[in-house]
Amino acid sequence: MKNHYAIIMAGGVGTRFWPMSTSAHPKQFIDILGTGRTLLQQTYDRLLKLCPNNNIFIVTSTAYYDLVVTQLPKLPKENILCEPSRKNTAPCIAYASYKIHKLNPKAVTIVAPSDHLISKEDTFVKAINSCFAKAESEDCLVTLGIKPTRPDTGYGYIQFVDSGKPEKDKRMYRVKTFTEKPDLEMAKFFMTSGDFLWNSGIFIWTTASLIKAMETHDSELANVFKEGIDVYNTKDETQFINRAYNVCKNISIDYSVMEKAKNVYVRASIIGWSDLGTWGSLYTHLKHDKSKNAIVGKNVLQYDCNNCIVQVPKDKLVVLQGLEDYIVVESEGILMICKKQDEQQIRNFVNDVKVHRGEKFI
Repeated sequence: MKNHYAIIMAGGVGTRFWPMSTSAHPKQFIDILGTGRTLLQQTYDRLLKLCPNNNIFIVTSTAYYDLVVTQLPKLPKENILCEPSRKNTAPCIAYASYKIHKLNPKAVTIVAPSDHLISKEDTFVKAINSCFAKAESEDCLVTLGIKPTRPDTGYGYIQFVDSGKPEKDKRMYRVKTFTEKPDLEMAKFFMTSGDFLWNSGIFIWTTASLIKAMETHDSELANVFKEGIDVYNTKDETQFINRAYNVCKNISIDYSVMEKAKNVYVRASIIGWSDLGTWGSLYTHLKHDKSKNAIVGKNVLQYDCNNCIVQVPKDKLVVLQGLEDYIVVESEGILMICKKQDEQQIRNFVNDVKVHRGEKFI
């Protein structure tokens, strides 16, 4: 395990989980499931089963450094990499990968978002260990694909084909295409065809393979971070990164590398995964009462309510009557009541609040 590393991406702002998730305290730092551990802490706990504590790196915003230190007190502080601005996943991964590669040229890494739910952790660990073995044995990029359970239009999809060679793991395939979020008809087609998986946004590769792929397919971005090879893990690293982020483009790892590379594989998995992107996706993972309400809060009384999700502070008494298919959330003095079917409007609510009521509420 000494060559196994983890990069946890924890810089997002989680707008769609407003008002619980705010720009000062986004969803990865919240115990959104009511388990006693935040999403970041759960991700860290999960990855400890795959690599040593000292080999786990968190990439986050400078603004969230103190939150990470507080929530992960055993993590070495030098393993918290601070981004001066948000530039999507490719710069974040490039920064961490060059830094880790300088520490250990034999490093094999898992790159994972900080705010996903994985309920079948033993299955997840088995799948990632298989991906580690694949990545260590050949020059390739591996992603974790999730077997779809419904024609979801909120996820990207990966089309796979037989790799054309013997694989130790029968669930390892070659990637044929990546597809962005489809419309419903296309999502239904993907489901019935049987050769598409959800794109989990979890990646496994050696730092050597990732750097080679990045220098081949996005040399512009690679050159920005390659310039710092002499300053990574020194006192000059922060100053260099501030300059690098000032000039590097905003681009996802999918566009930067994954959709261009030919040596990409996907490991099909059933791990109880959700990206917890919306209140509706959270609803499916919480316990329901006999009226199909998912309630997080100690003092909620409901009468004639059905199919609702309620998330309120444990010391708050809330009485609800006659609601059907609603989201009811209170956090830090902000109350939001919204139809579940209209939850995509939450981003509009946040923009309107920012314009009309100021940034202190978002």
